[in-house]
Amino acid sequence: MGMSNGGVANDKPFKIFVGYDPREDVAYEVCRHSILKRSSIPVEINPIVQSELRSNGLFWRERGQLESTEFSFTRFLTPHLANYDGWAMFVDCDFLYLADIKELRDLIDDKYAIMCVQHDYTPKEATKMDGAVQTVYPRKNWSSMVLYNCGHPKNKVLTPEVVNTHNGAFLHRFQWLEDEEIGSIPFVWNFLEGHNNVVEGDPTTFPKAIHYTRGGPWFEAWKNCEFAELWLKEKQELMKGSKEIIPK
Repeated sequence: MGMSNGGVANDKPFKIFVGYDPREDVAYEVCRHSILKRSSIPVEINPIVQSELRSNGLFWRERGQLESTEFSFTRFLTPHLANYDGWAMFVDCDFLYLADIKELRDLIDDKYAIMCVQHDYTPKEATKMDGAVQTVYPRKNWSSMVLYNCGHPKNKVLTPEVVNTHNGAFLHRFQWLEDEEIGSIPFVWNFLEGHNNVVEGDPTTFPKAIHYTRGGPWFEAWKNCEFAELWLKEKQELMKGSKEIIPK
């Protein structure tokens, strides 16, 4: 790693912003717990809460039909929220971390404006089951976990004004950047439940962060998804711990 210490002074906590949706409060809490529990470095975890951003005048765009969560667009305020300084991570709340976040921070390379898992989304079928044409989104899911080099000059573009006025394609496909300014991270840090696979006997395929992209075990319909038991175990531990800490 000689060339870069990730732009992170070791005494400064690593900033992590988690997409928050009131309907998935428990997902946020479990995600946060899973990071803190395993981290060997100081981290500062903040939820990105849309209602707070609105009352602070940082977010004013109307919600579009295609936005499934409250953090569809607010995620791109990460560099602004980090004062355009140092590195910070954004992650959706539907993640469960299974590894030390230091391992991820150590992959940081200052030559990039952002780094993320570059999922290759090419659906095998041209049409969906019902005959509808399959839409292929370039860079689908790339924006669900991003390490932002907040001090990088290119990321100064991400002002609240731009985040509120530019379209989804511009933001989610990182069109303010050149391709070579986007660094790649191994897929195990954004392991898509139902899409990525563990190869038996190959530890490089075992998830370090599971992304319950189709819906997680906090929804009744998804309580039997792959890796559900890991999430439920983490939740149980969180509940047990919070009872011990907080005097009722």
